[in-house]
Amino acid sequence: MSNTSRREFLAAGLLGVGTLSLGLFAYARHRTRIQGRDIPESMGPLRDVADEATGLPLLRLPEGFRYRTLSWAGSRLHDGFRVPGAADGMGVVRQEGRQVTLVRNHELRGSSGPIGDHANSYDTAPGGTTTLVFDTVAEQLVDSWVSLSGTLHNCAGGVTPWDTWLSCEEAAFSPTLSHLPKPRRQLLWDLGEVQREHGFVFEVPATGVARPEPIYAMGQFYHEAVAIDPVSGIAYMTEDNGPNAGFYRFLPHAPGRFSAGGRLQMMKVELRPDMSDYLQMGVEMDVGWVDIPDPTAGFTSGSRHGDGVVSQGLAAGGSRFIALEGCAFGDGHVYFTSKLGGRAMAGYILEYDPQREKIWMVYESTGHEDFSGPDNIVMSPRGSLVVCEDRLARRKQAQTVAGLTREGEFFRFCQVNPNLGGAYGGHDLADTFLTSEWAGATFSRDGAWLFLNIYSPGVTVAITGPWQDGYI
Repeated sequence: MSNTSRREFLAAGLLGVGTLSLGLFAYARHRTRIQGRDIPESMGPLRDVADEATGLPLLRLPEGFRYRTLSWAGSRLHDGFRVPGAADGMGVVRQEGRQVTLVRNHELRGSSGPIGDHANSYDTAPGGTTTLVFDTVAEQLVDSWVSLSGTLHNCAGGVTPWDTWLSCEEAAFSPTLSHLPKPRRQLLWDLGEVQREHGFVFEVPATGVARPEPIYAMGQFYHEAVAIDPVSGIAYMTEDNGPNAGFYRFLPHAPGRFSAGGRLQMMKVELRPDMSDYLQMGVEMDVGWVDIPDPTAGFTSGSRHGDGVVSQGLAAGGSRFIALEGCAFGDGHVYFTSKLGGRAMAGYILEYDPQREKIWMVYESTGHEDFSGPDNIVMSPRGSLVVCEDRLARRKQAQTVAGLTREGEFFRFCQVNPNLGGAYGGHDLADTFLTSEWAGATFSRDGAWLFLNIYSPGVTVAITGPWQDGYI
């Protein structure tokens, strides 16, 4: 999700062909191409609501909804370590009665060292995960700890059907290539004494601390999110790499044991080698898949850019995407986002039907001044998509969490209070909340709570209220 290089690869694509989709999001009314200021508040007008933990009016929500913040950056976890910042992707990996267990990514890079116990760390990098246990009756955290450390730039990931979290590194790094010039997106990186290969997926259990072992067969690239089909066991993965990004699937040799290996493939959209632009709402395109010969070859010869996997896919006929981000599975379909795709280069959402091997666009942003940069997504238990906003422009703009219904209605559900000011816990709220992306959308398994992350300063929000069928 880093914006270091996004302005470099705003690019156009080729013209698409196909037939009108009759899938889950048919979009017959094409209601999703709307101006940001005109986004309806379909669950009721948003109003300022005070955080039940701090008393601060951090968010705007519809009538009847309430929330509390959890685990602010800089505070203490139950294991004694400090809460890291840059709270990104997150998922509910377990719910037992009143206790919900979440695993939260921290998209950290640099030379500050591991966030947890050095003895359990993969490397000296500062990325990783923290685990939070939230009691839904007491409405309090009852436990929290560092569950993965020593990894690099942990961006998004995904929950598995066997109750673990796949944490993905959005960084391809090899110490053996340190003699080569840094790629542009790494010019500001100071990785200190990082000694191991990075750009992998790591599995984190619901309890205890992860054994930090890369799942090599899932590839070495700029990973973003993972969504798993619980029936087939196939994992679908996005990549945030510019100017070329791939959409992948991993076919495991042993479902439930990704470490046992598998086959990595990249999506090929027929007659569409470039999927960055010129898509039409609801128009179906045929899909195929090409093999990645060597998923562990994350670098092309003589380069540190980390485009080795996507280059293999493109050479085999795979389709180029741009800045892929969130990925979710629901009702047999896969949904994923591009932060910079589309005519306005401000983002879109695609829907993929694995049974019919068809793909089509279900949302397109009209511009960076409107709702743009669709990022983390999740399917609501009530049948709509929840979409986190991460606009490219980094000014004070009070970003939004939106909903997208089965009928194609796009609406605002939650927003950072645009009048927010002051400080809390050493954090200037206007310089953090008002410039921060939303991330980590995930629901408790009973559907009563929606958990989200405010990336900066790094804090989790638990929201509950009168959820509505067909909406969120």
